[in-house]
Amino acid sequence: MANSVENQNQHKTLDLPKPKLRCIVKLGGAAITRKNELESINEESLGTVCTQLRKAMANSPAARAAGMDWSRRKGNPINASDLDPVTEFSEIGVDSDFIIVHGAGSFGHFHASRSGVHKGGVHLPLVKAGFVATRISVTSLNLEIVRALAQEGIPAVGMSPFACGWSTRERNVASADISQLIKALQTGFVPILHGDAVLDDLQGCTILSGDVIIRHLAQLLMPDYVVFLTDVLGVYDRPPTDPNAILLREIAVDEDGDWSIVKPALDHSKGQDVEITVAAHDTTGGMETKILEAAMIAKLGIDVFITKAGTEYSERALKGEVRHAPDDWLGTVIRSVRH
Repeated sequence: MANSVENQNQHKTLDLPKPKLRCIVKLGGAAITRKNELESINEESLGTVCTQLRKAMANSPAARAAGMDWSRRKGNPINASDLDPVTEFSEIGVDSDFIIVHGAGSFGHFHASRSGVHKGGVHLPLVKAGFVATRISVTSLNLEIVRALAQEGIPAVGMSPFACGWSTRERNVASADISQLIKALQTGFVPILHGDAVLDDLQGCTILSGDVIIRHLAQLLMPDYVVFLTDVLGVYDRPPTDPNAILLREIAVDEDGDWSIVKPALDHSKGQDVEITVAAHDTTGGMETKILEAAMIAKLGIDVFITKAGTEYSERALKGEVRHAPDDWLGTVIRSVRH
């Protein structure tokens, strides 16, 4: 019965006309939160990223940002001028051809790892409580990111995978009805998804990472390019805190999904092998998952750009200005060998 419902959902999704999608953005949790402070947002970094996204989506150089966050969290009254459609909203000024997916950073990961949500066993009281706590945490971050984007004049709408019916089977996506997401895009909204706690057909529950979500969306919607914004300039051959770490400028992916470093040429005789690390609290696989998922996207013929959030390099990547990876751009390009 479950397979029948899933097939109906997928068929329904495939019947919808696919929107023209320019870019899917992964907003890394480490780039917009303070990793060592529980549930703490890096507001400066988030604000810069939102401004850059606005510039990338602007449909004309003169497009003016009109804030869309009319809430008053501190109880202040709403001013009549905030709701004046003549002065503020004669036009929105952005193209809704982006999807944004953000990670959890210091939101969610600690809750999930402490309770073992990623390992399953939702029938256990601790896991069930952790599932609830994790979702409270990640959805609260999603709200703050949507709010920051709305303040910048981007018509952002939060869309939680759990609430939209995403589920997994052995931690792989089993069901993902994206019909609501497509309708949101067609209506002129920018969907904002996030890594989430979801139900799993075999182990009961797990954590669905933003990287996996992006790969699945890329397969279904085929964007022009994908941008991963992180807290470092890209993928390194070892932890970037190592003074000898080398930034990998270009990675090629073959038809089998295997990847190799194209630029720079590493000297393996000197022990220059790629070393990937995962933070102890990261329940989604960290950089290893990011590279593997990016490789699967590149295999489709979609270029993936990984760079540091809030820099000139991220702004250029979001605008699609680094398709040929110029020497003055710092980041990692992952692309198919067919390019």
